[in-house]
Amino acid sequence: MSFPTEDYVPPRKRGLFARLRNLTDTEEGRLRLGTLNTLRWLALGGQLATVLFVHFSLGFRLPLLACLTVIAAGAAFTLILRVAFPAQHRPSDVAAFLYLALDQTQLFAILFLTGGLQNPFTLILLAAVVIASSSLNLRYALALGGYTVALITALALYHLPLPWENGETLSLPPIYLAGLWIALMLSLGFTTIATFRTSSEATRMQAGYAAMEIALASEQKLAALGSLAAAAAHELGTPLGTIAVVAKELQRELPENGPLAEDAKLLRQQVDRCRDILGRLAHHRDSDGIGPDARLPLLALLDDLAQAHRTLKVTISIEGAADAPVVRVLPELRYSIGNLIENAAAYAVRRVKVSAMWDEARIVVRIRDDGPGFSPEIMAKLGEPYVTTRPGRTALTDEQLGPRLPGQGHVGMGLGFFIAKTLLERTGAELTFGNAFDGGASVTIAWPRARIEAPPIG
Repeated sequence: MSFPTEDYVPPRKRGLFARLRNLTDTEEGRLRLGTLNTLRWLALGGQLATVLFVHFSLGFRLPLLACLTVIAAGAAFTLILRVAFPAQHRPSDVAAFLYLALDQTQLFAILFLTGGLQNPFTLILLAAVVIASSSLNLRYALALGGYTVALITALALYHLPLPWENGETLSLPPIYLAGLWIALMLSLGFTTIATFRTSSEATRMQAGYAAMEIALASEQKLAALGSLAAAAAHELGTPLGTIAVVAKELQRELPENGPLAEDAKLLRQQVDRCRDILGRLAHHRDSDGIGPDARLPLLALLDDLAQAHRTLKVTISIEGAADAPVVRVLPELRYSIGNLIENAAAYAVRRVKVSAMWDEARIVVRIRDDGPGFSPEIMAKLGEPYVTTRPGRTALTDEQLGPRLPGQGHVGMGLGFFIAKTLLERTGAELTFGNAFDGGASVTIAWPRARIEAPPIG
């Protein structure tokens, strides 16, 4: 018996249900098919109740058989989807667009039979466009909006008469129908744009917060590794001390010119070397500012964060008085300040200046570079996710972002300032972005001193 390899591609499925599955098995969207089916059942139930009430209770003579046939067709389509797919299935954007377009077509048929644009329930056509704008890619939302515009226009021109009392025909003035058409067009455009923009901004924020949590988790892992190194050094110190004592005794007992004397001497040297390494590990947390209880003088912390970004091209200077306060080295501080210094170094021509100031109430850190500075059009958006500081550009357009797959293929674009700003605000900081009078970008970070200052030891 042979088994398919990793490169094996199964044949395409055949049959009605299989074709439906093949249509949607390429990508997953945001909408659950169960949600779409539930909404469709609610719509069909509302249509059925309305048609029966208007026909039998109000006495308006509707083309009842035709209306019930259209509603039954919608119910049959929903049943087919329910059999073909599990409720948790997430159709692709193409499939979801087709499903919503079919829903619009079914609703168009009902409205065509019951007065067209004169029917007050025409507004229901906007519901599917709102769903598409909040859940699908922009091009599919616009496509469904364009299809809905065509349906509304067709209803204004072609429809059966609106049923009325005693078999009479109600005919609204053309100017009123024109105004109603314009109102529907404006409502359709506004709801499409507003819903998509709101959904896109929410998606940007969600993607940005997810990236921020990943970055913070990385810093926290470094802190945990520092604590683990210190604990390991402490635990290994006792057995190494015993080995050192034994090695010393062996060296004393063995003849100086004996064959084992050199081995005993080498053993003792290696034990001393191990103890020296463990001693450095034991102080690793405090010296490098890693660990839950790490503390460093403010200027030493800034110099440590700047060290990795000093190059032959760019010099980074740390300025401040000698009596700098000792601060708690939080993972949020390490990542955020390091990110801002890195960004300044990337845009600097030759120099980045990091200055620290403090008084009894506040601690302020200012990072300045001699680069081109922030462009005016990007200044108002700084701190938002997926907005890059490169002049006149955004990392993701609304079309690229799309509510379905936020940030796919755009990891690390325009997130640095957002992550730094959000993490620093968690520590109680206020950030101010601007351009210096003599050119270059400037970022000022101000904390209440009590939020980051380390308490006295003992």
